[in-house]
Amino acid sequence: MNVLIVEDSRFLRMSNERALQKAGYDDITAADGEEGLRLAIERKPDLVILDLMLPKLPGYEVLRELGKRPETAGFPVMVVSSLPQSNDQKLLDQGATSYFEKAGLMLDQGTELFVQNVRKMLSHAKAAAFR
Repeated sequence: MNVLIVEDSRFLRMSNERALQKAGYDDITAADGEEGLRLAIERKPDLVILDLMLPKLPGYEVLRELGKRPETAGFPVMVVSSLPQSNDQKLLDQGATSYFEKAGLMLDQGTELFVQNVRKMLSHAKAAAFR
């Protein structure tokens, strides 16, 4: 399964990439919102992991664009951000499938929880595709 990571922090992008590769996923990475949107349209990943604070095109705009386009409207999107989780409902209303706080990635078990969340989202997306 292909996972697109849209993250401007090189450290977090590489950390997430390593964790997903170790778990057996193929990944595609983008360092800014424009590249992330372009790759989502071109590569049609099974999951988009999206930071909100991105150069060139903010994550909120990427999320909005993904939801507007017929070819990307059904993509599951996991938002990973340092913004407070109080934005959860707003993000879900805008099309995000789930939210993961970046602070959780810094903990010892953060990477494991991150990969578990990715697995869960991909299994739900796979089940929805068969309905």
